[in-house]
Amino acid sequence: MKKVLPHVAMLGWGIVTALPLLWAVLSSFKTDKQILTGDPWTLPSDPQFGNWARAWSEANIGRYMLNSLIVVGGALVLTMLLGSLVAYALARYEFPGNRLIYYVFVTAMFFPVFLALVPLFFVVQQLGLLGTYHGLILVYAAYAVPFTVFFLHSFFRTLPGEVAEAAFLDGCSHGAVFFRVMLPMARPGLVAVGIFNFVGLWNQYLLPLVLNPNEKRYVLVQGLANLSVSQGYRSDWSGLFAGLTIAMLPVLIAYVAFQRHIRAGMTAGAVK
Repeated sequence: MKKVLPHVAMLGWGIVTALPLLWAVLSSFKTDKQILTGDPWTLPSDPQFGNWARAWSEANIGRYMLNSLIVVGGALVLTMLLGSLVAYALARYEFPGNRLIYYVFVTAMFFPVFLALVPLFFVVQQLGLLGTYHGLILVYAAYAVPFTVFFLHSFFRTLPGEVAEAAFLDGCSHGAVFFRVMLPMARPGLVAVGIFNFVGLWNQYLLPLVLNPNEKRYVLVQGLANLSVSQGYRSDWSGLFAGLTIAMLPVLIAYVAFQRHIRAGMTAGAVK
């Protein structure tokens, strides 16, 4: 019974999570009349692929997705580079203030982002980065680095120090040991935290809402918010569901493609 209950709970949670996604995908292939008057779980008799084309072109989902890929991709590269460097230094080197710096990063994870929105807005505005790609990239990276350091810190501590010592004896510098030895060994943890960061940054709404007023550079979540209003007034519910489905695809594809790496990274970082 103790083993059955967790499985039943996970199954129930999976059903509750999957049903809205399935409903949105099915609705994206239906007409507005079928969505409003038909059975929500029936398969569309005549799939309306034009809904996707209309959402991509007329609703500018394609442009919003490109903006999101630029911002999230740039922030992810910067986050992984800085986060892994800091986590490695804190995990493998002893120096005064080591634990203090680590706990500062841990504390930053629990700081509510909405409390920093007003001062952050003025800082970004004074730097001339308001409504720019690089402004959002820097803010996204700063937002994601604390979690990356926290996650990778314990992972780097589990890696065998003998390999690094052998590399030092062969004449490698500290930078060469990190990039050529330790970083490849930490690949499962890097992939796992990379996926977590990708999902979190892709779904981020508060930061771009405040720091990205330029409509031409709206990221996908901002575009979907506008789409929900405009398509709602036009009663184009099929186009709205198509846009939502397109927005979900990158996250689902990333998770399905790297789910084994995520599990490997979580278990490897938990066992010493």
